[in-house]
Amino acid sequence: MINPREQERKADRKVEAQAVEPVAEVREQAEEAPTEEVREQGIGPLAEVLGRVESAYAAYMEAEKEVARVYKTNEQQVEKAYKKAEQKADSVYEQAMEQALKVREDSEQQAGKVYQKAREQDKKAYDESVGQALIVRKEAIELAWATRTEAVDRAWKIFSREKK
Repeated sequence: MINPREQERKADRKVEAQAVEPVAEVREQAEEAPTEEVREQGIGPLAEVLGRVESAYAAYMEAEKEVARVYKTNEQQVEKAYKKAEQKADSVYEQAMEQALKVREDSEQQAGKVYQKAREQDKKAYDESVGQALIVRKEAIELAWATRTEAVDRAWKIFSREKK
């Protein structure tokens, strides 16, 4: 794409060249020709120079319009690029949010499974511990009963021997 300033400078140089060229020609003719002839002949070249100046000015104005159009086009392209970048950023953000939400949900689900498994293991350990405690209690009670029975039997044997 052509730089608008460079294009403007080229147009200005072109206009200057067109304007300077006729002025130099008029000076040369003025130095060579006698004064009355110059006046008579000067009107023709002056009109020609004025015509060139007018066309140069018109070209300048057209170049100025072209520069304005190029600036406006550039502004629209920049705006379009901004909107595209903004949409892409929004899309990336939404994807990141969805992914983060999915990771969180997966983590919560996994944590729930781990918790449930730990709870089941704790219940199993509790049940085993209670079962063991019941067995130990039963054995202790049986041992105590056996000891009591033996003690009572001995006491009755001792008591029965004394009565005889």
